[in-house]
Amino acid sequence: MPPLEVVLQQALNGLMLGVMYALIAVGFTLFFGVLDVIHFSHGDIFMLGAFAGLTLTALWAALGLTAPALALALTFLGACVITGLIGVAAERLCVKPLARSSPLMTLLATLSLGLVIRESVLVFYPRGADPKPFPTPLPAGGFDLGGVFVRWDSLAILGIGFAAMIAVDRLITRTRMGAAIRAVAQDPEAAQMMGVDLDRTVDATFFIGSALAAVAGILSGLYYGEIQFIMGITGGVIGFSAAAIGGLGNVYGAIVGGLLFGVLQTTAAAFIPRGSEFRDVVAFAVVMLFLVFKPTGILGERSVERV
Repeated sequence: MPPLEVVLQQALNGLMLGVMYALIAVGFTLFFGVLDVIHFSHGDIFMLGAFAGLTLTALWAALGLTAPALALALTFLGACVITGLIGVAAERLCVKPLARSSPLMTLLATLSLGLVIRESVLVFYPRGADPKPFPTPLPAGGFDLGGVFVRWDSLAILGIGFAAMIAVDRLITRTRMGAAIRAVAQDPEAAQMMGVDLDRTVDATFFIGSALAAVAGILSGLYYGEIQFIMGITGGVIGFSAAAIGGLGNVYGAIVGGLLFGVLQTTAAAFIPRGSEFRDVVAFAVVMLFLVFKPTGILGERSVERV
């Protein structure tokens, strides 16, 4: 039995990964809840968010903006807007025209769009094939808490991630747009009869989901210290898996699934021989077994309160 301190340390590391996965998973579950589609280019939207964050960080430095907190806040805001608009454009290009087609057609279209996004970054971004160092303005150092070393930057990443989750929860449950999203998710035809603008609501859903992916992309850059153009492949698969674990269509399930996946990865890396090499294999194997025995996910699928 490993020491309790080691277990707690890995749990903390897993939570940091988990908040990133949860933010991606919330996007998947919002898209599925509102339109019943699996938006498989969402992983590459996550990658675009990271590159938008890197570009904006370099822009602020070139403009002489030296206040780290302000620069980071503007980076998050700018990347969310840019990536959110790209997400809306993706919906109008690949999802809306295929609304009456087979779900397989939408799946293929979004997969193709993801490939286009990924290859465009590779070709047009300067030295796109190389991993890009991501500046880390977060405070260094940390403190010891009962044998667990807690880093200040880890706390900042957790704080930003959970703040984004709380913000989207408040938006969905406390605002008129959130009420419209929930109404469309429950019954699109009835929502339209009650005066809900379906196109506007769908656009808002894709904007929100894509903006959350941008937050996750920047957090990933801050955590690992680098980003690369292929990061959306793994991020997308893990995000979708997390949404499936929690129950597709359930926002809270997506959050739980993302946190669980992060903890599974760090646990496998720490306690299994050569676990760092096989952490994804172990995590996906556990997910596969879980879905075999509970295919609707932890919090159920397509419930009335799914978004």
